[in-house]
Amino acid sequence: MNTITHDLENKCYQITLEGDQVAKVYYEKKGHILDVISTRIPDELQGKGYGKVMMESFLSEMKASNLQIVPVCSYVVHYMNRNEQWQFLVAK
Repeated sequence: MNTITHDLENKCYQITLEGDQVAKVYYEKKGHILDVISTRIPDELQGKGYGKVMMESFLSEMKASNLQIVPVCSYVVHYMNRNEQWQFLVAK
């Protein structure tokens, strides 16, 4: 199971991957809406499906926290366009 932690100081969510590697989702918060401005997967883990792991963990956290998102990061835009089941989290 991947754990997710919220780093308030750096405005990011950190998702554990394998070993001590973490993915990061950076945001700017406006009320109950997060502009998701950047994501980061460690270089050595890119291309191994961890983008999906990161997004599923992050979006589950958004749902549980009653937050909505505005995809700004190109990867997040792409992921949201391909995964209709998460569209309810996109701020109108």
